[in-house]
Formats: sequence, C-alpha cells, structure tokens
Amino acid sequence: MSALSMPTPTYHPPLEPYLTILHQERDFLVLDKPSGLLSVPGRHPALSDSLATRVQKQFPEALMIHRLDKDTSGVVLMSLNRKAHALIANQFAERSTQKFYVAEVWGNVKEDSGLVDLPLCIDPDNKPCHHVDHANGKPAQSRWQVLSRGADTTRLQLSPLTGRTHQLRVHMKAIGHVILGDAFYATGEALTRADRLMLHAEEITFQHPDGGMVTFRAPCPF
Repeated sequence: MSALSMPTPTYHPPLEPYLTILHQERDFLVLDKPSGLLSVPGRHPALSDSLATRVQKQFPEALMIHRLDKDTSGVVLMSLNRKAHALIANQFAERSTQKFYVAEVWGNVKEDSGLVDLPLCIDPDNKPCHHVDHANGKPAQSRWQVLSRGADTTRLQLSPLTGRTHQLRVHMKAIGHVILGDAFYATGEALTRADRLMLHAEEITFQHPDGGMVTFRAPCPF
C-alpha cells in the first residue's frame, strides 16, 4: 500500500510556538519540541509537518540526531554538519549521554527512587504499542526518583539508561504508575486527567564536538 492510498491520519500539530531554538552554534542546534509535533515526518503526506522539516526550512543542512515521541515535549538535538552529527550520534549509540525527564504518573509511588529493568519489544497484537516481553524483548532500564506527591498522582524524574521505543511509558505502566494523558497506555481517569502526555525531556548532557561536557535544559511546561 502506498502512502497516498493509506487512510488519512488525524494529526493536528501545534502551530504556536512554531519553532523554539534553545541554543544555536556552528555544530548543532538545541530545540524544545512541543507535545503533539512529530520529530520527523511520517510516510503519509498529512504527516509532513515535523520538528525536522520546520528546522530544515531555516537550516537545510540540519540532521536529526535523536527523536522524541510525538506526544513527548522537550530537548532535541540536531546537527549542522556531518562531523558533529557523527560525534554526537555515536554518544547516543554508546549510551554515554545523560537524559532526565519529568513525568506526572497516576497513583502514589511509595518508594522514593528505583530502577526498572524490564525487556521491551513491540506488541504484535497492538501496534504501535510496546510491552514487556521476557522472551523476545530487548534489555531496557529506567531510573526514577520522586520529585513530589499529590493526592493521587506523583511527579517523577525519569532517566532512561537505554533508548527503546516508548521505554519510559511502558516501564511506568509496568510498575503500576502509568503516565497521565498517555493515549496508548493509560485508561480511565489516568487518561482523562491531562490533555496531553505528561512527559517532558527536561535535560540532556553530552560531550561537545570540541571536547568537554555540556548540559542543556528545556523548562517543563507542566
């Protein structure tokens, strides 16, 4: 089936802010992606609007180094030359970057911190969702720490040690604390409590192409 013959998907990316550049220099851009915007365009023409295409209108040479889910907001890096792209992308491949997310999850998390170590893979009966699969899943680890507690929700800092698709979302569901507003994994009040996925990539640390570690942050919008 060609992209044109596929059913037209429902997609309403935010137009404001159109593009938020947190930092710009010779080698790379640091961007703040809003929730609801694809990182890269989809196959269907209706999915052409994305962070990458918006950036490339202004910086044609820009290349996406890593991605966030459409409904996740926060820090994204794009390179401005191939040398920088290779140097930074390799750090993601080797898991030497450090990333921190903020999430609002359903329920009262009793412990103050922990590590989720559960293998993940796509759920063949419920694509594009993923699930825990001890037989076929790839290793996945996520650290979490409580930031604050509400009456029936908890605010967490999350740090993925691996980079599996939907990793934080599935890991939080697996420990009984699904992320609020998660259209794929939340149900009932956990889904309706928020009008967006309450997951934000707040901070990233990596080695600058010129050497030395750098950290960039995108303020959490919730």
